[in-house]
Amino acid sequence: MYISRIKGLGFYVPDNVVTNDDLSKLMDTSDEWIQERTGIKERRHVLKGTDTTTSMGVKASLKALEAAQVSKDEIDFVIFATLSPDYYFPGCGVLVQKELGLRTVGALDIRNQCSGFIYALSVADQFIKTGMYKNILVIGAETQSPALDMSTRGRNMAVLFGDGAGAAVVSRDPARGILSTHLHSQGEHATELAMITPGVGTKWVPQILAENDPDDVSYYPYMNGQFVFKNAVVRFAEVIEEGLKANGLTREDISILIPHQANYRISQFVQHQFKLSDDQIFNNIMKYGNTTAASVPIALTEAVQQGRIKEGDLVVLAAFGSGFTWGSAIIRW
Repeated sequence: MYISRIKGLGFYVPDNVVTNDDLSKLMDTSDEWIQERTGIKERRHVLKGTDTTTSMGVKASLKALEAAQVSKDEIDFVIFATLSPDYYFPGCGVLVQKELGLRTVGALDIRNQCSGFIYALSVADQFIKTGMYKNILVIGAETQSPALDMSTRGRNMAVLFGDGAGAAVVSRDPARGILSTHLHSQGEHATELAMITPGVGTKWVPQILAENDPDDVSYYPYMNGQFVFKNAVVRFAEVIEEGLKANGLTREDISILIPHQANYRISQFVQHQFKLSDDQIFNNIMKYGNTTAASVPIALTEAVQQGRIKEGDLVVLAAFGSGFTWGSAIIRW
């Protein structure tokens, strides 16, 4: 079997910076309140008529292709992870294929929210290892701000999320790369972190239009914060340990952990559990908020750009989110 390696990375975030003070003008909150609970100082929101989930994914992809020194004609497959596609259908994968001018390669969309990039990376890893493809474009991108309730009623969610995109070119390598990936789900907790408005398979559009209920909050995302936090810290630890054990490694072997940027307090908890120094974990949630499927590739790209990852390092990626879904990837850089 072949080895799959992340050959190039890129990310893009909108220019529009939304600070905690900006949000305090829209809802009953403050910079101190938000930072204390989440660690977030600011995030990026798209402006109407500018970026979309697809366009941000394209911009991140162009940077990843350049970093990998791979031409668009060498891309064999596209995997796009998002919870906020441009359309209900088709997915963003085919739109990226069009906008990048790729050959008529396959395009797959992943709907695993905060774990989306890990799931997408795992799929790409299997395609590369089995020899089916040589170069796969893996994207995580989100346009979440238009779906947020930007009022005091919705502040617990509104302060958390930002928009952006990250991309990776995953290619064959003869020597090093992804050692293993590990994926899990627990659907019994699906509604603890969700946008629970019925899909068209449950509730038909004419019904929704006929009801026209302005007090229907099911169209906004919901999170049982304390319950999610308690599950997240447990599942993060479990899936990281699972990945290390599968490769005969221990926590002492970790060069750097790149966790999904859900909440800085969760990252701190996991860091403490694994007795990692500040140099062994990377966080950028303070600048971008929770960008869901985009958070891991954005953080990974910044870590590489800042020289935090060197050749031969053991890099651990981990994520937990809606579904519940969670996963990890163990990589020899």
